[in-house]
Amino acid sequence: MDAIPRITGSLVQSFTICPRQVWLMSRQICPDEDNVYLELGRLIGCRAYGRERKEVHIGHLRLDLVRRGGKECVVGEVKKSSRAREAARMQLAFYLYELREMGIEAEGELLFPEERRRERLVLDASLAREVKELKEQIEALIRRENPPPAARGPFCGKCAYAELCWA
Repeated sequence: MDAIPRITGSLVQSFTICPRQVWLMSRQICPDEDNVYLELGRLIGCRAYGRERKEVHIGHLRLDLVRRGGKECVVGEVKKSSRAREAARMQLAFYLYELREMGIEAEGELLFPEERRRERLVLDASLAREVKELKEQIEALIRRENPPPAARGPFCGKCAYAELCWA
């Protein structure tokens, strides 16, 4: 692969769950679009937080919502559940990191509407280093000629890429 695709929030979130999925996504290999869990996630994203601004595109970033929180800009990431909380946390941290690189300071909020929960996230120096390292790992993975081998994990049963690993 000559040019490395731009790292996106989806790649960061997927890498935390399954590196093989990132490799497939980087080759524009699409998941099963009829996967019920993809549909459910889209539905929750559309219906939750209706009064707040929805999906904002800034360059390569697709932010679920952006609002003012006092004097701060707050970026919200909406997820169906907290089951993949660490992946969602790193995705949101990535957005905050990339915004900072663009000169935009923001705070983050993980939003789990089905659980009626919100978690605040601030990009400190330690988390920024973690995001930078994660981006480097993703770039190295994408450069590989072959995907990582399939490995069973806790999210395989609901994964839209399952047929590519377990068929």
